[in-house]
Amino acid sequence: MQLHRVGWSEDNRVTPLLFIISVATLSFIGGFVGSLLGLGGGIIVVPVLTLLMHIDIRLTIGASIVSVIATSSGAAAAYVRDHLANIRVAMFLELGTASGAITGAYLAGIIQPRWLYILFGVVLSYSAVAMYRGRHTAKRHVVPGPLARRLRLASSYYDDAANGEIVYQPVRPGLGLVLMYIAGAASGLLGIGSGALKVPAMDLAMELPIKVSTATSNFMIGVTAAASAGIYFSRGQIDPFIAAPVAIGVLAGAFVGSHTLGRIDSHAIRAIFVVVLLIVAAEMLFKGVRW
Repeated sequence: MQLHRVGWSEDNRVTPLLFIISVATLSFIGGFVGSLLGLGGGIIVVPVLTLLMHIDIRLTIGASIVSVIATSSGAAAAYVRDHLANIRVAMFLELGTASGAITGAYLAGIIQPRWLYILFGVVLSYSAVAMYRGRHTAKRHVVPGPLARRLRLASSYYDDAANGEIVYQPVRPGLGLVLMYIAGAASGLLGIGSGALKVPAMDLAMELPIKVSTATSNFMIGVTAAASAGIYFSRGQIDPFIAAPVAIGVLAGAFVGSHTLGRIDSHAIRAIFVVVLLIVAAEMLFKGVRW
């Protein structure tokens, strides 16, 4: 495998071993932050490898799709064990995300890379604004509808930071399903695991606690990514030279992050989420405009 095929020229004088170590290290950071915030790692891996390592965004997205599956595998087990992930909510919403992911993966082969950068930036900017507004807006009490009661979505979890049991009742599952289709399309199109849209949708539309939203998002993203991975593989956009170190780094980071979530205050998680989204969105929009 030659480095110029992934965007590196011979002038970089980077050995394959150093390239792999660099990609794995950056992916570890992406996996840690991604599992902590329910983003799947791709939201960090795609812009970092594209902007810092100068790898073609289409190959980066393909590797990110693989890393998203690794993130979900590494974090989901711990979240289910701690009752942070709501499995009933996840299984219902996967109907929307899986079908949306297939749609997005098909569109990714048609749209030019420049518009992928811009679309990525717009999606992340919207998510950041929605999460910031949700942090300062008091949520009105909404009685769960018949669908939410029929699906028995209510649950609880023990919050180490709050030192107590948190009981919650999700609402508006129909709206959540529609938003998940859009999130799934973004996942297949951008290779971001769609956590950037899933978490705000569950947090704001369905009124789930932020920790439950991030944990449930991590549980779901693997299925969403798997629905579109076959399309990327058939187009030759999953390069083992990139995908392997990305998957290893993200999996290790996700394992560490999944054991950290329960100990962090919910407000801190939301603040970190907003800051990360704004930084990445600005970088990707700048890259797209200057294409």
